[in-house]
Amino acid sequence: MEDANGIITLENGHPIAPDFPVIPFIEGDGIGPDIWRAARLVLDAAVAAAYGGRRKIRWKEIFAGEKGFRVTGSYLPPETLAAIKTHVAAIKGPLTTPVGEGFRSINVAIRQQLDLYACVRPVRYIDPVPSPMKHPEAIDMVVFRENTEDLYAGIEWPADSDAAEEVRTFLKSRLGVALPPDSGIGIKPISEKNTKRLVSRAIAYALENGLPSVTLMHKGNIMKYTEGAFRAWGYAVAREVFPAQTITEAALYEQYDGSLPAGKVVIKDRIADMLFQQVLLRPREFSVIATPNLNGDYLSDALAAQVGGLGMAPGANIGDACAVFEATHGTAPKYAGMDKVNPGSLILSGAMLLEYIGWKEAALRIPAALQRTIAQGTVTYDLARQLPGAEKVPCSEFARAIAEKLADG
Repeated sequence: MEDANGIITLENGHPIAPDFPVIPFIEGDGIGPDIWRAARLVLDAAVAAAYGGRRKIRWKEIFAGEKGFRVTGSYLPPETLAAIKTHVAAIKGPLTTPVGEGFRSINVAIRQQLDLYACVRPVRYIDPVPSPMKHPEAIDMVVFRENTEDLYAGIEWPADSDAAEEVRTFLKSRLGVALPPDSGIGIKPISEKNTKRLVSRAIAYALENGLPSVTLMHKGNIMKYTEGAFRAWGYAVAREVFPAQTITEAALYEQYDGSLPAGKVVIKDRIADMLFQQVLLRPREFSVIATPNLNGDYLSDALAAQVGGLGMAPGANIGDACAVFEATHGTAPKYAGMDKVNPGSLILSGAMLLEYIGWKEAALRIPAALQRTIAQGTVTYDLARQLPGAEKVPCSEFARAIAEKLADG
């Protein structure tokens, strides 16, 4: 599809990419430049292997974080947000949030300002990555974490502030709720609109990928009008939007003796602390998990640990108009410029980007080539220290080994 501008478009919410799309990237801070160079090499190799010269990504650098400040004077320039909106899909390395510079988190600011309401975190085991689990291969889940509200809305006041005192006074005088005078206060908003669009996207993903269930994770037994409402609204959107394609867990056993009918997705829910146990003890029972913001943060990192850690965990932040794919770990500044760290998280996030724009032939090649590289014992230091007989190689060499396997098919 020839397009001189290289702009990805959206049709009914689905990205349509030209053959030579322009895709913005943010290097990231700390180890960001190292892992971005590695990821770009692998992504370009996957596209070349899948399509020859018929398709190719034209990368466009945009700026945020420390480099953004050096280049533009802003840690999150308006031009960066505009470029992501224009080009629909972007990828970024980890970013440092400066202390006292106006942002609680640059990452959170990007998600909120672009309304990237779904944080999507696939968690799958790549053999033979070291894992603390006896059977990590049983873990194959996708977490859909609401990205814009809950405690991450950032509505809070320090204990000794005038604002906190006003809130404490209001609660006591108007609602009869007395708080200790030294209480910091935070507000936890969870809305019907934002819950329903998140759960709707999770159910659609399960249907599109032939997955059997969507589990609503919540702490509604305690937080009845926030997380309890998340549960209720999740079930409601299944009834309202997907009535012919979904079935509740109760109906599954009452009407079908636990045997899932073809073309249906089971909608079920689990209290948060119970779910943490069950993903350890019975991971095969879960495929897609939809969760409020804070629960999803905890759960996705915990699941990543079960399959070997954040170094191999991809992630995406997706909205109705655009998406940003990112490494899920931090900037690790002590390793910056050392060509040392594992670029697996950003590489796999890049595979998610390719899948998002419809280039599935290229996307599917990447996890397979990554797995073969690790299996042959060519790994970065973090994996080498846990894999007997493995060869420790720099970040760039690890990427070249993956790219070679992509070229070989």
